[in-house]
Amino acid sequence: MSVKSLAVFCGSRDGRETLYTEEARKLGQWMASKKIRLVYGGGNVGLMGAIANAVLEGGGEVFGVIPKILDARERSHRQLTQLLVVDTMHIRKKNMYDLCDAAVILPGGYGTLDELFEMITWNNLSIHDKQIFILNLNGFYDHLLAHIDTMLVNGFLYENPMNNISVVSNVEELIALPSLRNAGINIA
Repeated sequence: MSVKSLAVFCGSRDGRETLYTEEARKLGQWMASKKIRLVYGGGNVGLMGAIANAVLEGGGEVFGVIPKILDARERSHRQLTQLLVVDTMHIRKKNMYDLCDAAVILPGGYGTLDELFEMITWNNLSIHDKQIFILNLNGFYDHLLAHIDTMLVNGFLYENPMNNISVVSNVEELIALPSLRNAGINIA
């Protein structure tokens, strides 16, 4: 797998732990060093702003996609390589999925969960087959992962979504994964 573009789904807020922002910045710095384009929600606040700024500071490319309804609320980042303002959340997500080779999920709120579950659903429906990486910082997603297992055990899922999901505890574990070890390098 050649990863040249990562979608990162995360909060438009910082959260209560500085670890979230620190890890978002580490991920952005690594992406810039590997020349991996960041595709994200286009905001200049919260974890979204932290990762975008880290990629830009490292000389990397950042493609933001934001719907008109959030343009002011999430304060669109105006210094990006490219910012696309779209009509709806659905168009935003479709653009982000189309522009990425894989996705990383950091802590976030409803929107982050919506994006995660839509990617899982699209994998299940064979609309795409993209790897999803969950940064489970300080166990942030433990309950959610347990619930996914509950859905599987109780027969509500057609396949195990964990076949396309890797769960790691921090950025160091993420970038050590075999599927990302050569990220940014065309190994096809």
